[in-house]
Amino acid sequence: MNIREEMLAAARRAALSADRRRRLEAFIRSQVSPGGGFADRSGRADLYYTVFGIASLSALGLEVPRRPLRNYLEGFGDGAGLDLVHLACLVRCWSACPDPLPAGRRRRLLESLAEHRTSDGGYALRPGAEAGTAYGCFLALGICQDLHVELPRPGDVLAFLETLRAGAGGYGNSAGLSLGQVPATAAAATVRRHLDSPPEPTVAEWLLAQRRQDGGFAAAPIVPRSDLLSTATAVHTLAHMGVPLDELRGDTRAFVEGLWCDSGGFRSQVGDESPDCEYTFYALLTLGHLNARTG
Repeated sequence: MNIREEMLAAARRAALSADRRRRLEAFIRSQVSPGGGFADRSGRADLYYTVFGIASLSALGLEVPRRPLRNYLEGFGDGAGLDLVHLACLVRCWSACPDPLPAGRRRRLLESLAEHRTSDGGYALRPGAEAGTAYGCFLALGICQDLHVELPRPGDVLAFLETLRAGAGGYGNSAGLSLGQVPATAAAATVRRHLDSPPEPTVAEWLLAQRRQDGGFAAAPIVPRSDLLSTATAVHTLAHMGVPLDELRGDTRAFVEGLWCDSGGFRSQVGDESPDCEYTFYALLTLGHLNARTG
């Protein structure tokens, strides 16, 4: 399975009561804008949130509004001028449509991706940047997988990721950081695994050390508060490294469920009162892994 398929497979295993499922579906559908995309926190359609809206519907086995979605995506053409995040989102959104992309559009999307390649072997979020990031490599691999092509020069990407090591097992998002970050470590570990270079056990040990007393995971060793992004990416990485999740199931599930809002969506962390499609999918992803019976 590719990155997208792995996440969807896990999220589909989330165990939800009939009432929670109904409220969750109502929330996700309420985020669809008149133009066909899913809304960001300001209520405007955004490619980034559209990815998570589509994924959340798919995880629940619900139909994606394909015609409005296609009309929305056509407005971005070949992705010219998009940063790497939104370019990746555009490609992933197209992957949810049943019709294959025309060869010309696929080629131009890949040409846009090539503009984000950096001389250090990585990928940057904006064209012309001198240094890559772990997140950029993760997005680039996802684009290639969604377009059914091989990542160019994967050995250079793996060598670049080695420059991001920070601390015993962690990775920074960019080179020169002394402390690792959970999302960056998860991104690096995922890229390595998909490029047939599995991460070492010390990565799992480092991730587990970022778990806090409330059951969630914090973004970095010096961060005291847990958040849902770090929790989801850590649990997803640990599960695919074969780490048993039995000790996480009670407290970590309680942490995630504590972020559920009355509207039916999930928020990012304690104190955040604005649920959105992104964190709703992260909740489904985490709960799905915790619902599985093996690591």
